[in-house]
Amino acid sequence: MTPPDDMVRAVEAVLFAAGEPLTIEAIRGYVGVGDVRQALEQLTNDYAGRGVNLVRRGDRWHFQTAGDLAHLLRRDREEARKLSRAAIETLAIIAYHEPVTRAEVEAIRGVQISKGTLDVLMEAGWVRPAGRREVPGRPLTFATTPGFLAHFGLETRRDLPGIEDLRAAGLLDPVDLAFEQLAVEKPDDDD
Repeated sequence: MTPPDDMVRAVEAVLFAAGEPLTIEAIRGYVGVGDVRQALEQLTNDYAGRGVNLVRRGDRWHFQTAGDLAHLLRRDREEARKLSRAAIETLAIIAYHEPVTRAEVEAIRGVQISKGTLDVLMEAGWVRPAGRREVPGRPLTFATTPGFLAHFGLETRRDLPGIEDLRAAGLLDPVDLAFEQLAVEKPDDDD
């Protein structure tokens, strides 16, 4: 086996030392001129099937424990605080509809959300302010973060489960399914 070239070694060292996932531009800031993408591709192949894998989450790269070995480290992890139902619903709405305003989240949920709910999601690093809408009042919009993608093991938001995936997993509310079925079975009054 031939040793890796200097660029691959440099990229590997930067990623191991990084405290958070890095973009290609950030990596290039450390290693200088060279084919960072090629180095990442080689490292991804080199670490495939090992105890640690190089993974891409959004536009950022980092090393993580292989999924099939994560159970070995669980006992050393701090137990995270559980999110309230309101926080989970709010996070899901933001993830599927981003960028979204607080009023839009409330309209989808059907109830007001407390400021604390968004604060908890921002403290977790999963939600961030994403600018303002160009409408009267210029409401603030919210979007998910690279930390959200990394925590939930997603490369992009397109990897979020669709309605068929949720239905297959039994995660849809039976009442919602019953209403959906009634809408399909009910003939139009215009006929």
